[in-house]
Amino acid sequence: MLRLCVLVAAAALLGSAAHAEKVVVTADRMIDVLTGKTVDHPAIFVTDGRITGIADARTVRWGSDVRQIDMGGKTLVPGLIDMHVHLDSLAEVGGYNGLQYTDSFWTVVAANNARKMLRAGFTTVRNVGSGQYNDVGVKQAIDQGYATGPRIVPAAHALGATGGHCDQTYLPPSFKAKGEAVADGAQALRVRVREQRKYGAEVIKVCATGGVFSRNTEPGQQQLSVEELSAIADEAHQWGLRVAAHAHGAAGIRAAIQAGIDTIEHASLVDDEGIKLAVARKQPVWFSMDIYNTDYTQAEGAKNGVLPDNLRKDREIAQIQRDNFRKAHAAGVRMVFGSDAGVMPHDQVGRQFKVMVEYGMTPIQAIQAATRNAAEALGKDKDVGAIAVGRYADMVAVTGDPLSDVRLLEKPDAVIKGGVLVAD
Repeated sequence: MLRLCVLVAAAALLGSAAHAEKVVVTADRMIDVLTGKTVDHPAIFVTDGRITGIADARTVRWGSDVRQIDMGGKTLVPGLIDMHVHLDSLAEVGGYNGLQYTDSFWTVVAANNARKMLRAGFTTVRNVGSGQYNDVGVKQAIDQGYATGPRIVPAAHALGATGGHCDQTYLPPSFKAKGEAVADGAQALRVRVREQRKYGAEVIKVCATGGVFSRNTEPGQQQLSVEELSAIADEAHQWGLRVAAHAHGAAGIRAAIQAGIDTIEHASLVDDEGIKLAVARKQPVWFSMDIYNTDYTQAEGAKNGVLPDNLRKDREIAQIQRDNFRKAHAAGVRMVFGSDAGVMPHDQVGRQFKVMVEYGMTPIQAIQAATRNAAEALGKDKDVGAIAVGRYADMVAVTGDPLSDVRLLEKPDAVIKGGVLVAD
């Protein structure tokens, strides 16, 4: 009986392999982000969502059992990766306006924003902090086919200090409101890392400094010690997780780099010493600098209910952050694309490419920040980040040459995820 069961199982597996879906994606050209070169007339062969081969469409042939996705007249780039999003946030609902909605409202918002980001060309996103484990839940729904959206790397609740940027800072003491992953001291923060991993976090988010959109904190304030940050990094790395540190202020940035944090979020007020530390550190550290969203917040924030003090902080650091982006990039700091979507609408994140080019990057460098670099920083460079054999067949199609006009990525013509045309 056991032998019969084994034979049946083996036959089922063989049958599945024999009927694996085969796809070929063709286009006028594609951008190879690993080399920075353009490849003409690619034919990208896909089996069960992963790329199995790349050939010249003018010379190769495929059988009738291969489904073709024809992107004639278009250029393909790898599916884009945004390393800093908040799917369960709405830029249009600022300040205290969010208190009019029930808790489960934000889960539905997260699912809708995930769909918007996929249609905008972002086939992978890292969600660095959510409420109610919304990012974990939406990821599970997408992975199981119950919702449409990108590949999500969730952080669940963000870690932070009592009264700091990742704590609940808008309500009076009678509400006894506190961030779910807030703690003080190295050992207590280690426990918070374990809790978030236990319930689905695949990256750990920590707030090392104050922030713009919290109350009673200033962006430059360091809020966790090197010892506390080191404990978080050590605990996360032990479990095979990487760590993202919200850090605007120079002292907090230096502390996060010294502690072994993997990505520095915002990095607005980084100083020369912080840049030198980032370049010199043997273990790679990446800067994720959201240098577009202030255009939206300053134009629309007051109308959306954002408080005057938050707009003041946003205004004060905006140009400094952009200038420091230029300085850090020129010095050789490793850079990834991070938009802070949720502070601005999720379907506008492609607008950041233009600003990255304005502040020192070439178009290919900006595209690599959102593909090759981001995949490496995630530890997923075998899965995403390039149109290459073995990786998921995630691609974005545009009409024209994004190496000449990076703004083409603001509104893709088509999006392919895992060899399936999901937006056209």
